[in-house]
Amino acid sequence: MKIVYPAVFHKEKKGYSVEFLDLPGCITQGDNLVEAMEMVKDAALGWLLTSVEDGEELPKPSDVTDIKVHGKDFVSVFLLDLGVCKA
Repeated sequence: MKIVYPAVFHKEKKGYSVEFLDLPGCITQGDNLVEAMEMVKDAALGWLLTSVEDGEELPKPSDVTDIKVHGKDFVSVFLLDLGVCKA
């Protein structure tokens, strides 16, 4: 199963924090943009797989055009493939 979720990147004093608004509590960070981008998929896939294992319905992704950001924040979308995580 493949699904696309938007993530909001917040510029911090050092690096970036990243949150998936549709996945409550799914937050990660990196000391720079490259590290933050690398951490995003692992955080989201972990959140989603836990939900699937717990029998929960996955949240509907937000429309990226509906997300408002401020300052140096920005939105990026990520294609997440739950099929690659099966044992």
